Amino acid sequence: MTLLLQILLGVLALLIALLYLQGAFRQRRPGEPPLDKGLIPWLGHVVEFRKDTAKFLERMKQKHGNVFTVQLGGNYITFIMDPLSFGAFVKESREKLDFNMFAKQLVHRVFGYKSPENEHHIIMTSSHKHLMGPGLEVLTQSMMSNLQNVMLDNVGSSAVQTTWIEDSLFRYSYNIIFRAGYLSLFGNVSHKSEGNVEKAKEKDKAESEALFYKFCKFDLFLPNLAYGVLLPKEKTEAESLKAFFWKALSMQKVKTKDNISPWVWEMQQARREMGIKESMIDRYMLVLLWVSQGNTGPSAFWLLLFLVKHPEAMMAVKAEVDTVLKESGQEVLLGGPLINLTCDMLKKTPILDSAVEETLRLIATPLLTRSVQQDMTYNMADGCKYHLRKDDRLAVFPHSVIQADPEIHPDPHSFKYDRFLQPDGSKKTDFYKAGKKVKYYNVPWGAGTSMCPGRFFANNELKQFIFLMVVYFEFELNNPHENMPDPLISRIGFGALHPMKDIQFRYRLRF
Repeated sequence: MTLLLQILLGVLALLIALLYLQGAFRQRRPGEPPLDKGLIPWLGHVVEFRKDTAKFLERMKQKHGNVFTVQLGGNYITFIMDPLSFGAFVKESREKLDFNMFAKQLVHRVFGYKSPENEHHIIMTSSHKHLMGPGLEVLTQSMMSNLQNVMLDNVGSSAVQTTWIEDSLFRYSYNIIFRAGYLSLFGNVSHKSEGNVEKAKEKDKAESEALFYKFCKFDLFLPNLAYGVLLPKEKTEAESLKAFFWKALSMQKVKTKDNISPWVWEMQQARREMGIKESMIDRYMLVLLWVSQGNTGPSAFWLLLFLVKHPEAMMAVKAEVDTVLKESGQEVLLGGPLINLTCDMLKKTPILDSAVEETLRLIATPLLTRSVQQDMTYNMADGCKYHLRKDDRLAVFPHSVIQADPEIHPDPHSFKYDRFLQPDGSKKTDFYKAGKKVKYYNVPWGAGTSMCPGRFFANNELKQFIFLMVVYFEFELNNPHENMPDPLISRIGFGALHPMKDIQFRYRLRF
């Protein structure tokens, strides 16, 4: 009996020690934000947070104000809910607030890739080189060629000119953008291996279609992969899908392709020079695929649906597209050459730019997170100062804090295609809160060190897709009176929202 009591006391002591290490006995210190640990030890508020992030954060704001610390799955996270105080989050040095530590953990958990030291510098250097400036022009031109193959393969076929084709709008938009984007980044099947160009194009279409199917299955697991809450059967399937992509995107496979993106190629070569194993580089290719394509397709769906549901927006975009096309000297003719959208043409679409930005304001929901590297003080815009503890996390959810704030964006839940346009047609950048100008008035791409380096390419992808849809196709919803679908709440925090259900539509060539 004595031995059993000693064992029980030992287990109890170990349990208490573990709870202490996980912060179960944490108390708020003077100068710190309000602390709300929740009722469940270690888990804290994680169930409510995952169920509806926006609603949970709003409840905490009503309870505690613009700054508060909550316990989520063993982590203590301080949320900033004041848009005027967002600048300090963006500008603070990496010695105090670091994005990379959190990102490395997430990438390893979701994609199986272990990030080496100093990788952030490699990513940013290569991305600035190939996803901006002249590099962006090369990639945009490649995207144009692959969109022509994937999207306009039937142009010129008399059999389909007057035939309505029915499809699901989310699946269609995601499919087109993903496949063309994948081919632009990871290359095309060599026409030499297939015998001629047409056979190579057909194989590109078939392979990219199969890859899209697998990608959608993997993407369904992504939120639960990130939180580490997959059931055993789901985890087995997710691991199987990851293994499929590691092989499909492997260095050995990519080497056989033509027109490989210099960005992807340089990312591979840089890691080889660092001595990273080829098998680990193959895993990184899945990271590149998801970060480049995981949000653009869903965004294309919402953008196209918003335009269809708002005829005045569609008319304005069509008029702008027609003007740009006419100024380029190109014309859509039956049996004529396909139009070629250049970066210069895409720079002349302020109305479409505003519609894209408004769409992203409504549907982009990244959760921006930093690891607190040392005890520090966070300065709010109202002069208040809060002490933050080392090893905690600091987070901002821009969708609630900025993008849905009715003072910054009146009628924030409505789509207004010209919200980001001045009366003279130039870009609007002046937005206000409590009489003060808001610098960060829309944050769909993140901010600071975590801002998406591929945002310019993603914008061009969206604009190319809409441009081609408007120029080449007539399209309409099967049920014009169908309501906008609700977003899938489980995707909050992972970029562009997905719809809870798809929308049926039909399309056909305009000539």
